[in-house]
Amino acid sequence: MKTRLLLLLIGILLPFQMATAASEPEYPAEVTFTLRTAVAEGKLVYIGQGGNIDGQVNPTLRVPENALVQVNLINGDGAMHDVVADAFGARSDRVTGRDASTVMVFRTGKAGEFRYWCSVPGHRAAGMEGLILVGKGAFDAGDKAADLSHPPTDIPPAIGDRPPRDVSVDLHTTEKTGHLADGTRYKFWTFNDQVPGPFLRVRQGDRVTVNLHNDKTSTMVHSVDFHAVTGPGGGAEVTQAAPGKTASFRFRALKPGLYVYHCATPMVAHHITNGMYGLILVEPAGGLAKVDREFYVMQGEIYTTEAHGQHGDLSFSLDKLLNERPEYYIFNGASDALTKTHRMEASVGETVRIFFGVGGPNATSSFHVIGEMFDRVYHEGSLTSPPMRDVQTTTVAPGGATMVEFRVDFPGRYILVDHALSRMERGLVGFLHVNGKADKDIFEPLAP
Repeated sequence: MKTRLLLLLIGILLPFQMATAASEPEYPAEVTFTLRTAVAEGKLVYIGQGGNIDGQVNPTLRVPENALVQVNLINGDGAMHDVVADAFGARSDRVTGRDASTVMVFRTGKAGEFRYWCSVPGHRAAGMEGLILVGKGAFDAGDKAADLSHPPTDIPPAIGDRPPRDVSVDLHTTEKTGHLADGTRYKFWTFNDQVPGPFLRVRQGDRVTVNLHNDKTSTMVHSVDFHAVTGPGGGAEVTQAAPGKTASFRFRALKPGLYVYHCATPMVAHHITNGMYGLILVEPAGGLAKVDREFYVMQGEIYTTEAHGQHGDLSFSLDKLLNERPEYYIFNGASDALTKTHRMEASVGETVRIFFGVGGPNATSSFHVIGEMFDRVYHEGSLTSPPMRDVQTTTVAPGGATMVEFRVDFPGRYILVDHALSRMERGLVGFLHVNGKADKDIFEPLAP
């Protein structure tokens, strides 16, 4: 009797285990899409979420030949739904209930046009059907992503020794898909189409008028909070601008220093992680000491649903943001912004100044330049306190900034890092190239 019962259990469980194993997808996928079910114009539809399909109804999914594809499905209306692609022998589980989710994974073959749809009876006829375009004309995420990274050399000239005056600052908030890393795209929210936003430079005592215009194509309300402003919300309370609207305010730059600004529309951390941060320098009376090179660098974090290194259109993960588990750490808006896209360069004997800030929204930075020491560190961005001298690494909190200065004395490639060095593997690295003649008294490689 016991033997018969054991055989019966094996007969039930073994096929279940085999089916479970067979359904487990290969990872990581090379291209990922996210679809949300919805009712639109009286039809049942899929709505694209994130990347170049964001907001599209029954979007065309463009993929290369022989690529591993993942389609995330989120139930947006509460009814029972799934997604299938019979041409690839792929189908998701059926999900019921708002915000329930499932996944379909398949590998493409040769070029062609194929269909995906909902297999729940009547749903395909009601409108839940789209196109999968493989090969010719397919989307290559790495080739077509716009560059939204901010050049580190894009800095206004020094203020110098001038009296206070009226200054106007124009910020244009946009939501654009851009390059994040090789083969990946992400939908950033920006000030003036770049991450970070523009480097702003004023003088202590200036009366600054801020005009914030939210682009009509935006889907979100946006605003700005200046840490250099004395007033409600740093300006955020009066700049909550709906799409297509403009909001303005004026402030007096009372205290010198290097300050962060960022969007402060709830949820604030979401707006910041998507790229809405920058620096404003309030120079003291008489200006700053002259240096040969100035650079603008900001650190940020990106929280994607997809794992780090996965290609395609990446989507935002609220869960990872709230749990403070970023997939990407970035300087100036992209993993390769300061290694491939833009070049930081100086010559032996020159003095370098780096305006460094952390947009965050969560991680503290241990800013360090490998192979150099900071001659002066203006800790917390304070320009009235005496600088710290001869510093190896300086800590910068989220929403904080620092100004570092050093002379470069030997040629080579110097590496900008957060000394929480695991973050290098997630994209947080930059290069400073120093040209000139080597002084063997300072450094000399020895032959074995």
